[in-house]
Amino acid sequence: MESAFRRSYHEADQALQQVLEGDPARVAEDLWAVARVVEANPTLRRNLADPSREGADKATLAERLLAGKVGGDALSVARATVAQRWPRQGDLVTALERLGVEAMLAQAQRHGRLGQVEDELFRFARIVEGTPDLQAALADRRADAQAKGSLVDRLLAVRSSPETVSLARQAVAGTRGRRFDLAIASFLEQAADRQDQVTATVTSAVPLSTQQLERLTAALSTQYGRQVHTNVVIDEDVVGGIRVEIGDEVIDGTVSQRLADARRQMTS
Repeated sequence: MESAFRRSYHEADQALQQVLEGDPARVAEDLWAVARVVEANPTLRRNLADPSREGADKATLAERLLAGKVGGDALSVARATVAQRWPRQGDLVTALERLGVEAMLAQAQRHGRLGQVEDELFRFARIVEGTPDLQAALADRRADAQAKGSLVDRLLAVRSSPETVSLARQAVAGTRGRRFDLAIASFLEQAADRQDQVTATVTSAVPLSTQQLERLTAALSTQYGRQVHTNVVIDEDVVGGIRVEIGDEVIDGTVSQRLADARRQMTS
């Protein structure tokens, strides 16, 4: 995240924090709606993101356009967001969507469901990745956004938390043309940041026992000096051992990797 974007986003996030005691889920949905409107209207986007205009002037324009169409809490956050100086026009839309995600995660956290939301989003992303027809349906930019949202509802609504469903719907609706898998990855990163933790993706040939997972999580948390949230992926191709991915760092202790290393040494 660029420093200029970070500074502007911090100011907008301060406005968000002031309204989270109300109805965070409503704030999230309203901010996502604002983001979609701004994205769809290039003239509006230029006016609201114009760095040469005074922040108060842009905030007044936003209020004139949005008053009565979104809730008062979302309106105050939108005003604060457009009042900032964004490095690029698209950053305004990115910030609005990101703030909406923060609000929805705050809703999950309030009800003790944030860890559940992380797990459900991760599993859903893996299911989509492993189902070509579903992946194509959700990635089709020509498809109606409402139809894709309804598909998400059918797949998730019965057993998943309401925050998971809302975030998954936002991921398929998307902004700035971002791919579904990248949107989910970004949402998971925000969830981890909110809990001051890092996320590890652990790939194993067989399921890990509760004790094994607890020991691994404890060891990783000690190594990284922060709480680690682990997502486990089962992949028979690794043969044995595990591979751990945290951000750009990979710790590969799989049999398949050791065999590959041995083959390279024999042919070098």
